Amino acid sequence: MDEKKVMLSGIQPSGDLHLGNYLGAIRNWGARAEEFDCYYFMADMHTITVRQEPAALRRRTLEQLAQYIACGLDPEKNTLFIQSHVHQHAELGWVLNCYTMFGELSRMTQFKDKAAKHAENINGGLFTYPALMAADILLYQPDFVPVGDDQKQHVELTRDVAQRFNGIYGDVFKVPEPYIPKTGARIMSLNAPDTKMSKSIPEGCVFLMEKPEDIQRKFKRAITDSDTENCVRFDPAGKPGVANLMAIYSAVTGKTYDEIQAEFAGMGYGKFKPAVGDAVVEALRPIREEAARIMADKAYLESVYRAGAEKASYVAEKTLRKVYKKIGFVAR
Repeated sequence: MDEKKVMLSGIQPSGDLHLGNYLGAIRNWGARAEEFDCYYFMADMHTITVRQEPAALRRRTLEQLAQYIACGLDPEKNTLFIQSHVHQHAELGWVLNCYTMFGELSRMTQFKDKAAKHAENINGGLFTYPALMAADILLYQPDFVPVGDDQKQHVELTRDVAQRFNGIYGDVFKVPEPYIPKTGARIMSLNAPDTKMSKSIPEGCVFLMEKPEDIQRKFKRAITDSDTENCVRFDPAGKPGVANLMAIYSAVTGKTYDEIQAEFAGMGYGKFKPAVGDAVVEALRPIREEAARIMADKAYLESVYRAGAEKASYVAEKTLRKVYKKIGFVAR
């Protein structure tokens, strides 16, 4: 039997997961475990490049882990762990800092963006974190790294660093390929349908753990369109607000746009918006309840991240030992 290809993804616990994250990506992740050996980690070490409130960071890290399990990432089939629990990330991160060029780091668009947003805290970690990201990836010798548009540059840098290191010391790192994930619906903000749903616009964003009444309120206030037609019809150019609500309704119910149009024929937006809200509440209910149950079971959550870190450390240590030997460190 062929060994599964390895896939790795790190997620910063910088905020609550929302409907756009879930319908656009996370919902498809559970099925990946059938095809790939998957590693998912909470990238808490990356999060501190921007100042964090310690208690909030601890809480969010565990909440995010609980939510991923509730969304279908089975810990028996996926390796789930917290980055700071696997010391090899920091150790290889330092080594790869020494094989990543200053010019390469200064060209990273995310550094420029974050430096502009956090001008009072342009720290060394903010500048060099792509080297830590390269270490995060290369430790596990993955075949694939799922990337969105905003991270392609970092995976390209990781490949450059791996090839540079291999060019000096021989075949140490597998050079990973970017994996463009199968995406679900592209969900837009409820109050600004020309922008993607984002936690930075909370009024237009539906969070997975939000109370049903708050979700319903947001859908009732959702922007539809300024026309006087008041009919449910899929027209992304002319009726972007309605088209977004139809995309959400379709994603959570499985109904086609034609079926949705027929269902709400002659009813207008006053009936349609609350119906979408109800459908979303019901789709998220099992996730919300399961995540809350997991958060309440501290022993279970701890057993998941401990077992994940143990497996991750075992794999990571093999790579780190090989790297240390190649660069001339005395074996410990």
